[in-house]
Amino acid sequence: MATILRDWSYQYQWLYDAISRLAALIVGGEARFRELALQGLTIHSDTQILDLCCGSGQATQFLVKYSENVTGLDASPKSLQRARRNAPEADYVEAFAEEMPFADHLFDVVHTSTALHEMQPEQLRKIIKEVYRVLKPGGIFVLVDFHAPTNPVFWPGLSLFLLLFETQTAWQLLKTDLAELLTETGFEVDKSTLFAGGSLQVIQACK
Repeated sequence: MATILRDWSYQYQWLYDAISRLAALIVGGEARFRELALQGLTIHSDTQILDLCCGSGQATQFLVKYSENVTGLDASPKSLQRARRNAPEADYVEAFAEEMPFADHLFDVVHTSTALHEMQPEQLRKIIKEVYRVLKPGGIFVLVDFHAPTNPVFWPGLSLFLLLFETQTAWQLLKTDLAELLTETGFEVDKSTLFAGGSLQVIQACK
């Protein structure tokens, strides 16, 4: 069970940002962390991008540098208020990821960063199906999230982080084969890469 630090991190923007930047040091800093999912992708100024579960817009700030057509979706009004300040160039929609108010085949890229570990297993399956629905044929789903470390040296640090800031769903994700879930939904996993001793996974999957 997470500590009160989790609640504080969502209540205070400065604390959330500090934790994010500190955690990103393990892969070379926040800029490097935000670029991991986008490596190898061709993104133009008119590419339709959905930043799924965009939170306060930390990743959205990077996405708007590539495209003029970025939409951020999140269920939290408070987070979206912060996102509008952090990345005003994007459009924002308040909605749940498992019930997105978008037409079929709308986006070229759906991006989500360290959000899927917040979801219950059935909720996670619904979200992946929704992502598949809103992507254009040939569209790409890119995600970054936790993974069970392949190097045991990284287990203590990840465990401490999850204990302090996450809930049981994050531990469940460590046991979940996201690539398999994506394949079951109809995606073709183009690229699956592990970083930070295997404690972080980056997946690019094509519809």
